[in-house]
Amino acid sequence: MSIKRLWLPLLAGCLSLSANAQELNARITVNGDKVQSTDKQVFATLQNALTEFVNSRKWTDATFNTNERIDCTMSIIVNEQDNSSFKAEIQVQARRPVYNSSYTTPILNFRDQQLNFEYTEFQPLEYVDNRLENNLTATVIFYIYVILGLDFDSFSPLGGNIFFQQAQQIVSLAQSQMSWTGWKAFDNTQNRHAVATALTDNTSEAFRQMWYTYHRKGLDEMAANADRGRTTLLTALPVLQQIKSTRPTSVILQMFSDAKLDELVAVYSKATSQEKQEGLKTLSSLYPAQSARLEPLKK
Repeated sequence: MSIKRLWLPLLAGCLSLSANAQELNARITVNGDKVQSTDKQVFATLQNALTEFVNSRKWTDATFNTNERIDCTMSIIVNEQDNSSFKAEIQVQARRPVYNSSYTTPILNFRDQQLNFEYTEFQPLEYVDNRLENNLTATVIFYIYVILGLDFDSFSPLGGNIFFQQAQQIVSLAQSQMSWTGWKAFDNTQNRHAVATALTDNTSEAFRQMWYTYHRKGLDEMAANADRGRTTLLTALPVLQQIKSTRPTSVILQMFSDAKLDELVAVYSKATSQEKQEGLKTLSSLYPAQSARLEPLKK
């Protein structure tokens, strides 16, 4: 990985745009199978336009080599269409490589069910700083900054600050559009406002420090010393219990479960019997509704 990826947050705002490759390797799909429409071409047109919009733009000042681009997917499922009005949901996923390994670890797996937008075929998708054109591009841009923040946080302590701040700025701008869904405070504990708040408020630092330890000192160390890396990773988890104790409805807990629970079960499965039992106890208390996913730890 590029060394600039580790120290960019220290110099944010002081670097000029680089000519190197863009940061994201995004695969975007727009599925209109649920819609009874004689013209399905609009979905293919929108899919191609979104793919170009995300992958052709430089979103940071960091230097990324082509093989370092962040793999991510955005799957938009259209549930209803009325001419140029669409009601949809979006599933956003992203992964980052683990050092000295062929394994890639998920950093985001989030389902957003509040994506209503206006789109006319061949309408240009544009973004100028501090000006949002529509709810669709605002939502996509928001998740780009969340992905970048989680990725950079995993490489350096609080390294994603600038990106989470940009995500919060998108929320602030979008809230002025009363007809746009997914941005209102207290409207939904799992919406974009809740995500941005959870990643930027005063209680987020402990989670974000844990996120760094989990990835950089845990997963990235496992190739050199599996036991040491695993132990470091597992000892970082009590932060989640603290969050649940103080903010039991925090979207961070759900985000962590959706991205990491299966991975954690796999890590614990290779731990000692005592660690495995402690892991089962911890994860069961955090996620009591996920007993089926925790079943391997009971063997």
